[in-house]
Amino acid sequence: MSFLQAIKSVDFYRKLKKDLQQELTEASAIGAGLSLMAALVMLFLIFAEFSTYLTPTIESKVVLDHFENSVDDTLQVNFNITFPHLKCEYASVDATNFMGTHDAGLAARVSKVKLDDAGAILGKHVDPKKEAKHTLNEKHDGPESALQLTTDNFEAKHHQYDVMIVNFFAPWCHWCQKLAPVWEQSSQAIGEKHTDDNLIALGKVDCTATESESLCIKYRIDAFPTILVFRKDDAGTTQHESYHGERSVKAITGWADHFVAQEKKEIPKTRTVDTNKDGVADSHTGVGCMISGLLHVQRAPGMLKIQAVSGSHDFNWETMDVSHMVNHLSFGPFLSEQAWMVLPPHIAASVGALDDRSFTSDQHVPTTHEHYVKVVRHEVSPPSSWKVDPVTSYGYVVHSNNIQKEGEVPTLRLNYDILPIVVSFSEKKQAFYHFITQLCAIIGGVFTVAGITASIMDKGLHAMRRKEELGKLG
Repeated sequence: MSFLQAIKSVDFYRKLKKDLQQELTEASAIGAGLSLMAALVMLFLIFAEFSTYLTPTIESKVVLDHFENSVDDTLQVNFNITFPHLKCEYASVDATNFMGTHDAGLAARVSKVKLDDAGAILGKHVDPKKEAKHTLNEKHDGPESALQLTTDNFEAKHHQYDVMIVNFFAPWCHWCQKLAPVWEQSSQAIGEKHTDDNLIALGKVDCTATESESLCIKYRIDAFPTILVFRKDDAGTTQHESYHGERSVKAITGWADHFVAQEKKEIPKTRTVDTNKDGVADSHTGVGCMISGLLHVQRAPGMLKIQAVSGSHDFNWETMDVSHMVNHLSFGPFLSEQAWMVLPPHIAASVGALDDRSFTSDQHVPTTHEHYVKVVRHEVSPPSSWKVDPVTSYGYVVHSNNIQKEGEVPTLRLNYDILPIVVSFSEKKQAFYHFITQLCAIIGGVFTVAGITASIMDKGLHAMRRKEELGKLG
């Protein structure tokens, strides 16, 4: 036996001799139809498999996060929140975590911008470099000279004087009690200095009295004492500037002199007054505050808290309103434009899930807003053909809730929990050998199924003919 014949002996695909093909095989209409159908099915499946081969899939996996060094143990928090009814002077930002560390990250940047009642920006709020020195032990033994204002006489007095400066107070307020003699002495001093009866006057409103309570509601008085300026030419929508300077006779009378000079046209009229020229406005029209910041916090459950705090005011918590809009909240470094293009849409949406959402408090009901945030780290590896570095982002899911309870201090509490896991996303392309295997499976499978179907149909028809010949079909 020659070598070539030995090779031929292992042929798995022996063929019929050409002169025997016509005798041993025959064509049929059923076989032809099944062959055409099998060819069409093969073409469809091959096209579908080729399309799948060309289309990469996204593979995700979850692994435990770990830190290479102590620097990785902190995470950047970026926030920008607008409070329409919380003054920047009172807004306090505090960050804590549940490991007992207080004021975590507050060494980083936090800025406040004053807003008017329409939400327009008035300017950056500058905290005083030193605390204002208020006169605390002043006494006034003479008659009261400040105007006693109520709902009935307020408008008449408002339009009687060119400038009327009003102290809104509550008798139970510690700071109001300290201001009362200073206010009376300031009123007396201004009256003696400016003898024009209708030029300027100081008044006061008791916010706990039935006959004046509605005034305090109208002008949204939630801190005591609150000192507002009213001018004769005020329109119905006029914003009244509030005083935040030193509470002493000298400071108040000096501040009031600015308004007298404005009315006499000795200086330009303005609603922002800086009496001592230290860069901190003693009075302005800001009623809201936009707070933004960049904090670095430890990767432990923690809380960002914003509420009204003052060392020289008492607050009426029933009217304190911490309604807010979250302009932006994100975790981790800011992403570049290229990074945003790399992120899948559902991951990009989770990076700022709270953005542009507003939360409103009910009027005259102490309302605390709580946001519970679960933060997850995402790592997205783009296709190698893009020649772009992997992108790391931090997405989160959030649940918000309101707490309305008497005695509760209205607060915004943003509770965050940074989960110690990493969800990675990468592109996965089908291997070429897998594609070839699938093609073979398609061709062989369709051919085999078509052959079995043809055999069954052929035997079935043959059996029916036999019964017909024997007369058994009925």
